[in-house]
Amino acid sequence: MFPYKDENPTYLKPVVTVGIVINVLAWLLVQGAGTEPALSRSVCELGLIPGDLLGRVPEGYQLPIGEGMACVLGGTPAWYTPLTSMFLHGGWFHLIGNMWFFWVFGNNIEDAMGHGRFVLFYLLCGLLAAAAQVATGPGSPVPMVGASGAISGIMGAYLVLYPRVRVHTLIFLGIFFTTVTLPAWVMLLYWILLQLLGSVPLVAGGGTGSGVAFLAHVGGFVAGIVLIKLFAKPEFVNRHRRPVVVQSR
Repeated sequence: MFPYKDENPTYLKPVVTVGIVINVLAWLLVQGAGTEPALSRSVCELGLIPGDLLGRVPEGYQLPIGEGMACVLGGTPAWYTPLTSMFLHGGWFHLIGNMWFFWVFGNNIEDAMGHGRFVLFYLLCGLLAAAAQVATGPGSPVPMVGASGAISGIMGAYLVLYPRVRVHTLIFLGIFFTTVTLPAWVMLLYWILLQLLGSVPLVAGGGTGSGVAFLAHVGGFVAGIVLIKLFAKPEFVNRHRRPVVVQSR
């Protein structure tokens, strides 16, 4: 189930949401558009590695990553990686998928709180998402990158503010696909259910055992639900709830 647009108008220019270009620039300039050794080096140096951040891995521990490369862990914890990891991605599909969800849902959440508040909200959701992943696997040496934790916060906020807005969604049926229009709450609850199911083996395995940070998605989603009432401006949100006036002639 892949959303591609909603029926929720915006009143402010989504200048922060357009800032997804920062993620694209990081992918191109820092990560070499997925080429080696830039990709592995960026994940190693700027990705969030829970065990390294918390000093839980032995000094000199080598984590194989990429062809013939390894992250040397166990040195001075890189305190900034929970932030820098939010702007990195593991591949083209990872980047495009995240940025697509960011655009579909992010412009309306920015519209509900204003530009400055949205920046802070986005970063807080991303950091809390990272904290959820780290808390479950504090000794994990597996790097985590991606904006999906922060974007999950946006989706949680959307569920609270605009549950009945119609979302146009692609549904893939093998090699075929169809489109369907659903209330936002149906699509978003289906999505978070998948994340919860995906997180079960991660919890059982101490935060390891998957290439997807499901727990970060869940943590970000919950953060968005909790924080949105603190950040949203009622007068901005109410603009979306006014009835449309149709003039006859």
